[in-house]
Amino acid sequence: MTTFALLLTSAGFASQSPGSALQFARALLQLGHSIDHIFLYQDAVLLASNQIDLPADEPDISAELAEFCQRQQIPLLFCVTAAEKRGLVSETVPARNGYIGAGLAEFAMRQSNVDKLVQF
Repeated sequence: MTTFALLLTSAGFASQSPGSALQFARALLQLGHSIDHIFLYQDAVLLASNQIDLPADEPDISAELAEFCQRQQIPLLFCVTAAEKRGLVSETVPARNGYIGAGLAEFAMRQSNVDKLVQF
């Protein structure tokens, strides 16, 4: 059994990366592997925004990812600095439910717990 970490860097709603990462994560668990954490960096931090308002006919991959991680007890981390730079998260604007703020130092330390890191 292999322990994975997933790193998302692509813009949340402008690419297929978050959906692909979610499908990959589901497949890993079905195959008996484990996921230590999922980390959002660069434009992927857009998924953590509490200000998301999508049309009713579009899937909310941000909510799906949060629900999956909560159900599977996988920490869903986002880079606080990247989110602050984009005006998404601050002391007065919290992140979306299910998303946990973290720094790059925490991301780096967690890498000692994983066998493989996959970037989307």
